[in-house]
Amino acid sequence: MSSIDFDKLFEQFSSIKTGVIGDVMLDTYWWGHVDRISPEAPVPVVALDKKEYRIGGAGNVALNLASLGARVSVLSMIGQDDDGRILKKMFEASGINTDFLSPSGSRITTNKSRIISRNQQMMRLDAEITKDLDVNDENKLLELVEKYLVDEKPQVIIFEDYNKGVLTERVIKAVIALCKKYGVISAVDPKRKNFFTYNGVDIFKPNLKEVKDGLNLITDDISISILEDIHRQLQNKLQHSISFITLSEKGVFYQQNNSARIIPSHLRNISDVSGAGDTVIAVASLLYAATKNIDLMAEVANIAGGIVCEEVGTVAIRKDILLEECKQLLG
Repeated sequence: MSSIDFDKLFEQFSSIKTGVIGDVMLDTYWWGHVDRISPEAPVPVVALDKKEYRIGGAGNVALNLASLGARVSVLSMIGQDDDGRILKKMFEASGINTDFLSPSGSRITTNKSRIISRNQQMMRLDAEITKDLDVNDENKLLELVEKYLVDEKPQVIIFEDYNKGVLTERVIKAVIALCKKYGVISAVDPKRKNFFTYNGVDIFKPNLKEVKDGLNLITDDISISILEDIHRQLQNKLQHSISFITLSEKGVFYQQNNSARIIPSHLRNISDVSGAGDTVIAVASLLYAATKNIDLMAEVANIAGGIVCEEVGTVAIRKDILLEECKQLLG
């Protein structure tokens, strides 16, 4: 990989258009302190000091792509509510296109509110509707996806499924078909519910636990031959192009045709693994769209996933830090 000019490669990101389709959400953090127990019930009274909003769910994948300089659009449904308006404004402030983000009259915007005192989460309140989109909303979303593909001509669309109902079986199949029709790369970070619905997707990126659950495997042994067998089993069901499986502290595995490899993780001080999967799918999709080089895709995504695990909480990858590490570790 010594011949790769990483500065030039990272400059290319700004010319790549990416769409993220899936369950976007608002993360609300209430920070406070506890001095007493309530006289009304045996619960702590949290005196609130500050409130903070963050982009969550599939929005975090979009945030990672924007942080790397790509041109990102979110394709999703939100509620006609204050949370939806806040989320839309936050996307726009982060340079993420919301032209294809549609308000629905029959849903609310997913909002996960965390109440935190002394860096301990005291409680989480989830406001959400998790049933599948109704037919009207499905039609509206699919019209927006086709409009996006025709107007913006993106290189890649990423499916980000949090089982909140936006990615219905019909939506998944129709969007993959549209990607094929318009020659757009499709990538997915799947969840269990629709695990085998992503037939014909280009990049299938589960983590090892999701694969073992999906295929009902009980082995704890991880070797190249076992992973190649997993790829074969997945391909029998999905007819996809690339398996890209994250192996937590053991690194990542990829296979395309007969080309397969385990890339071990780099030594890190792991603080928090939340959001690492979002970073990995964002970086992998962007790298593959830029280079079509599967080995480079996996190497860079592996580094990016490690970097964000050193931070507390869900954070987007920083382009400058990733660039430096790629030069050091791969240059």
